Amino acid sequence: METRQKILLLDDEPDLLELYREMLAQLPSRPEIHTATSGPRAMALLEAHPFRLFICDLKLPKMDGLQVLSIVRRKYPNLRTVVLTSVSDDQFRSRVYALGVDLYWQKPSSEQETRMFLECIESLLGREPEEAGFRGVQSKSLVDLIQLECLSQSSSTLRITNGPLTGNIWILNGELVDAETEGVTGEEAFRKILAWKAGNFEILPPEPERPRQILKSCNALLLETAQALDESAGGETPPGDVGARPASRLATVAQLPEVEFVLAADGPVGSPRAESLGLENPERLAVWLGRTLERFSALGEQLQAGPLEQVVGLGLQRNVALAARGESRLCVGWRYSLNAAEVRERMKKVMATWF
Repeated sequence: METRQKILLLDDEPDLLELYREMLAQLPSRPEIHTATSGPRAMALLEAHPFRLFICDLKLPKMDGLQVLSIVRRKYPNLRTVVLTSVSDDQFRSRVYALGVDLYWQKPSSEQETRMFLECIESLLGREPEEAGFRGVQSKSLVDLIQLECLSQSSSTLRITNGPLTGNIWILNGELVDAETEGVTGEEAFRKILAWKAGNFEILPPEPERPRQILKSCNALLLETAQALDESAGGETPPGDVGARPASRLATVAQLPEVEFVLAADGPVGSPRAESLGLENPERLAVWLGRTLERFSALGEQLQAGPLEQVVGLGLQRNVALAARGESRLCVGWRYSLNAAEVRERMKKVMATWF
């Protein structure tokens, strides 16, 4: 019998505890949710049960969240830890990450923020403690860290160390401003830092006066860097396997203006083979891609609207376009500034060369 993972949620407001308990109980992994309204009660529960994840508010009576977290990090070094708070303060964030907490998240105020938060929690539940990553957000890649800062519209300075190497990345209002390491700055430094696979990091206060040397958007630069790393790793696999599709084919699409990511998939919808540029974990999106195209194709048949050409979705962060020919499926992320007609027109050109 499979054992369900346990989450402990600490907050001194009973109504919020119940709200988040219900939210977290709906995660795909169906974890057991335990709650506590005080630090001493949380410590007693941690002593009594093997928890996988601890979610803590900062503002607590008597024993505040930072005190609780400092004890928890020392006594349970393999326990995943998350701060969920209404406090918006760069110094608090720096202190929290310095303790080795995995994630600092302001309490979500919209459906999109809630969805992003739940996705992060599910990811933390699924990672093994021994997996490599950057200490402070355990088992997260540097891409994950930067995307979290940019998506939350944060202003901060990331200081990353990798053995004898040290690098800084400056972020202002969710936009990359500059990077510096080994005597170089700007995009070149950013690419060098992003190639590091593990290390330690600190989140320091922002530097609003830092001259901007990176002009590209966060997603665009992450995409270009991922592409460069993919190509430097080499490796073409046998024809017919999308997982080994030559990087140049994906790169051709990725280099188009306004493209933020590209995902190619084929094979069974439930367990597709996938390759991407600009995405850290493409497998889940590849499954969604296949199922979404199946549903729209079925709807088109019911309406007698003819064969499906493409599906376009507009969002606040980015737009997406989906297309398929047989078992070959494609998903392209476009900048949010494009309207539906512009996405469709650009996608037609991509499809003409892809399929």
